[in-house]
Amino acid sequence: MIRQERSDDHPAVHALHLAAFEGRERVPALADALRSAEAPLAPMSFVATVDGQVVGHVLLSAGRLDAPLRIVDVLVLSPLGVLPQFQDQGIGTRLIEHALAAADAQHVPLVFLEGSPHYYAQRGFERSDTLGFRSPSLRIPPAAFQVVRLAAHEPWMTGTLVYSDAFWALDCVGLRDTEASTG
Repeated sequence: MIRQERSDDHPAVHALHLAAFEGRERVPALADALRSAEAPLAPMSFVATVDGQVVGHVLLSAGRLDAPLRIVDVLVLSPLGVLPQFQDQGIGTRLIEHALAAADAQHVPLVFLEGSPHYYAQRGFERSDTLGFRSPSLRIPPAAFQVVRLAAHEPWMTGTLVYSDAFWALDCVGLRDTEASTG
């Protein structure tokens, strides 16, 4: 079952991201920071449950697109996590589908992310740079910077994605290994 995250889910979501991201505290800290950050668009946070246990989580948070005509409010999908023992069962895919449908229902034009091109391409995301979008950091490999264009997208909506401060404060942008990030 997929439902909106509640405040009493926060400890389980924190533990889930620690497990899914091999003990890296930055990912659960990012989720905590994005939930409470002031932003032009409210965050959308969803959990997947199995028999009442939280086994997956996805968060959409506000970003901005510096487009030629004006600033456009967009969403960023991050983090997405599934408990290791529940991975490879389609839970992540269902969370993504649910999150994108919720964003579309709110008339959000674009959802961006950094992630595996193989995984996310199968879930509707496209390489952003080939569609006229610029990454917020040179440390993001071009193939990893991806976007979904939703119904409210208009052709003039291109430009540079600007992440919210939480991504920068927690150093959750791109790869720190400069050799890997520049190819």
